[in-house]
Amino acid sequence: MQGIKRRDALLGALAAPMVVEQVGAQSAFDWKRFRGERIEVSVQLSPRGNLLTQHNREFEELTGIRAGVEVVPEQQHRQKIIIEYASGRPSFDVGEVSLHVNKRQVGRARWNTDINALIADRTLTAPDFDFNDFAQGMREYATQADGRMDTLPAFADYFILYYNKELLAAKNIAVPTNFDEMFDSAKRIEDRSRQIYGHVGRGLKNANVVLWSSFLLGTQQRDMINAQRQLITDTDDAIWATRQYQRFLRDASPPGSIGFNWNECQTTFMQGRAAMWIDGIGFAAPLEDPTRSRVAGKVGYALVPRGPVNHHCALFGAGYGIPENSRKKGPAWLYLQWALGKQMQLRMLAAGAGVPARLSPFSNEEVIGQSRFPREFFSTLQASGRIARAGLPEILPVTEFRDVIGTALTNTIGGADPVAEMRAATAAFKPVLERSEREG
Repeated sequence: MQGIKRRDALLGALAAPMVVEQVGAQSAFDWKRFRGERIEVSVQLSPRGNLLTQHNREFEELTGIRAGVEVVPEQQHRQKIIIEYASGRPSFDVGEVSLHVNKRQVGRARWNTDINALIADRTLTAPDFDFNDFAQGMREYATQADGRMDTLPAFADYFILYYNKELLAAKNIAVPTNFDEMFDSAKRIEDRSRQIYGHVGRGLKNANVVLWSSFLLGTQQRDMINAQRQLITDTDDAIWATRQYQRFLRDASPPGSIGFNWNECQTTFMQGRAAMWIDGIGFAAPLEDPTRSRVAGKVGYALVPRGPVNHHCALFGAGYGIPENSRKKGPAWLYLQWALGKQMQLRMLAAGAGVPARLSPFSNEEVIGQSRFPREFFSTLQASGRIARAGLPEILPVTEFRDVIGTALTNTIGGADPVAEMRAATAAFKPVLERSEREG
């Protein structure tokens, strides 16, 4: 009971109204500068969107600005904001953008304001905003190729390595730090007579591309398109990544992996039948739920292993931007500073609502100490933020890309030649990409 009271007290403190005083007599910044204004905010239905709604009154009291917060289901929201952006008259002054889906589209059309200029304006940016607190990988993710940062990074979904502590310990195996070590460890642990496998991963087409990209990010190439916006998925590095994918899924994973999406992977791992699994951090909560998981309390968390040249983990996530056509850019920028400030990002972590784009929440000992997740979970997320890199190419037809490349990867699980498959898939998708680049 004492632990529960401490946790409730902590969450209560986080829920208290935020008071930010002006720092330095010479500062011209004022939270009340736009009192009396009203802005509209459009975000996706999620625990993060719910947090914004829950604490909206705090923002209004802090600034004197009224904020209407619209929360829309994910798929509908993506369609809605693109339609409104294209109309030239978006109804919102702050909008959530899924960077792994719409970054290129929003950036190419220059629909959002460059936030770099707002950050540099001391009259509009709070002295304690601390831009460097945002993880470097997230800052890069929210920045367009021309250097414009047209969203402020909001939250991340890093790919990490989940591992079963008991299965590794039984063979006296250390947590692998590179892919060769990981494969060798998987084969040592494997006991097919007991339905125990060293690895589990996504084999289903489309869903599997994000695992393949985890291998590619470790090569010299790291990307799926080059600086000339040409597809490069049939290079030596891309084929190396495909061979890694093939051997892990074909030789170290359960039968039937060719049809596995994240749900089948999660179920297998929760049943204690897989030693290692690379996937998004969002699956940690069910793994630690003792009512659902046989491995609760036995799960280890580590960085994705290093590749032969580089060490990156796949990154997905979202940012909040201000439409270029908004007439309320000043009030909207104050909203972004509050919504993605240190206190709100800490609340996100404490509530299990996502991985904050900022680094500071992971250093809060009170929140970490009261969490159901082990300390290793938080240290892995913090370290992932330093090595994160986009897990999908920044292109318009990203769904079709995942279908075409994903089919080739699935074929390799059945024994198809990685070279032939990647060459054929690259040839099939190149005209699609070229057309999208021309038509925009």
